[in-house]
Amino acid sequence: MVDAVELSRKYEGKIEIYPKVPITSYNDFALIYTPGVAEVSKAIYKDPDKSFELTSRWNTIAVVTDGTRVLGLGNIGPTAAMPVMEGKSLLFKYLGGVDAIPLPINVKSADEFTNVVKALETSFGGINLEDIESPKCFYILEKLQSMLNIPVWHDDQQGTAAAILAGLINAMILTNKDPKESKVVFYGAGASNIAAARILAKYGFKYENIVMIDSKGPLYADREDVDHLMLHHKWKYELAIKTNKWEAKEIKDAFSGADAVVAASTPGPNVIKKEWISLMNKEAIVFALANPVPEIWPQDAKEAGAKIVATGRSDFPNQVNNSLIFPAIFRGVLDSRAKAITDEMTIAASEALAKYARDRGINENYIIPRMDEWEAFYEEAAAVASKAVELGLARVKKSREEFREIAKERIIRARKIMNLVISTWSP
Repeated sequence: MVDAVELSRKYEGKIEIYPKVPITSYNDFALIYTPGVAEVSKAIYKDPDKSFELTSRWNTIAVVTDGTRVLGLGNIGPTAAMPVMEGKSLLFKYLGGVDAIPLPINVKSADEFTNVVKALETSFGGINLEDIESPKCFYILEKLQSMLNIPVWHDDQQGTAAAILAGLINAMILTNKDPKESKVVFYGAGASNIAAARILAKYGFKYENIVMIDSKGPLYADREDVDHLMLHHKWKYELAIKTNKWEAKEIKDAFSGADAVVAASTPGPNVIKKEWISLMNKEAIVFALANPVPEIWPQDAKEAGAKIVATGRSDFPNQVNNSLIFPAIFRGVLDSRAKAITDEMTIAASEALAKYARDRGINENYIIPRMDEWEAFYEEAAAVASKAVELGLARVKKSREEFREIAKERIIRARKIMNLVISTWSP
């Protein structure tokens, strides 16, 4: 079996750039480059938005990281983060038909990071932020969203949050639970769970019915470190103030009477105890998303009373993975040439993903589509693009069905080309 290092050495990296304009004669060079290309530049100079029509910018995004929090590896820096960004770029192309350029950057401060990305804006149709330490990642996302006129997305936050919401929508339906009345515990208060709590509240869950648990226990308004959070982590501070109406101070109290727990913390097993699950309401929902080992094994969670269990792994039912989200999100925003990605657009992706599963018959072992259910990506992309039109953020306005067909054609084309190139490539 070829390991990851051997694979990377064999292919000398995971991605490569190919031209798409044919060269059939010597005269073609004069159109592709000088002197003919000057006319294209003049047209863009007169109207910069034409860069989306006359260059590949319309379908190209940057995958930007400083390498400060690479999944499973920590702060390994930008150079060592490149293989991860290459892998992400490959998934963007294969699952979403999106041309993604990996750009690990060597910067120290959040403001340096945002200044570099701002300078790159004219070259890309969107920005995907990746593997940035918390709480710096929140600041960077919010600042870039306010600075740029192209979509900015932090997948570790928003992608995971959207996948969590999609799974919870269907899990709540199966267990006859009302999101407005359900108690949800987030075990772990990192970027993904903070973003998930915020998007759940936007969807219809109530902040007061959410309990966040970090390494010191449940967050609550009077916790001794709340002033420190106010100064150094305003996003966690906001949740300390808004959540946990019960003022639960112990983990067992947080789990007591909970309808769902979403864990994105330390790899297990036995990080989440069976006795905590047994304190939850009947037909409890457990998302144990740590990799490579979930916080609690699915069988243990079910033995303790859970009805529905999801993990981050593909070898268990109900894999909650942001790879179900980010290719379609960007397919949708690029096809509509949206100026931003809003919470409403994120929720639209979650709802489309959940509906795709419902249309095929959800059950306790199938609450969310698998990554090989390709049509789910078309539905999500169309939902996102349509929401961008509805919100007045789209430069291209079409019907949802038209966006679906565009996404389908572009994703299928990308996959066919990739398979053709790979089949003829011999390192």
